[in-house]
Amino acid sequence: MFRRHGNQCVATFAVDEVRVLRKVAGEIVGLLMDGFDHGDPVVDRLFPDIYPERPDDSAEFRLYTEGDLKTGKIDQAGAILAALPDDGPGEVRLDGEEAEAWLRAINDARLAMGVRLDIRSGTDLGEELDDAVAADPTSSRVFQLSVYAYLGYLQESLLNALVAVR
Repeated sequence: MFRRHGNQCVATFAVDEVRVLRKVAGEIVGLLMDGFDHGDPVVDRLFPDIYPERPDDSAEFRLYTEGDLKTGKIDQAGAILAALPDDGPGEVRLDGEEAEAWLRAINDARLAMGVRLDIRSGTDLGEELDDAVAADPTSSRVFQLSVYAYLGYLQESLLNALVAVR
């Protein structure tokens, strides 16, 4: 997937990959811009309480930091949208800063999907996917688990390419 080319991380994406990445990044932007609710477990995962035992201190910390964190997360997902081809397959070239934004955005997407899919530490993703396929190979869960796994692969690939650039 991603490979080192000079001081850039380069990957070529198929049409379906572009569509999936656009959808995932767009959903993160939508989540953060519309209906931002701390009762939503995904929002709570993306913006955890810094002081879980002290709710008042957490609320005060959130008051001063959440706006910038939210803007940063939107910008990072926007970096994916900006770098992808508009319609169809194509090549993406990322410098170090852009690659780091992609890594953070992919991580946010995986965290959000992990909450929705009830993936926990120690979950065997291959087993989850096998079980979902056995239950109903056409289910949305199979697709979502596949996207989650793809994002993990993409993240690892980009990290390896980024490390090689430095």
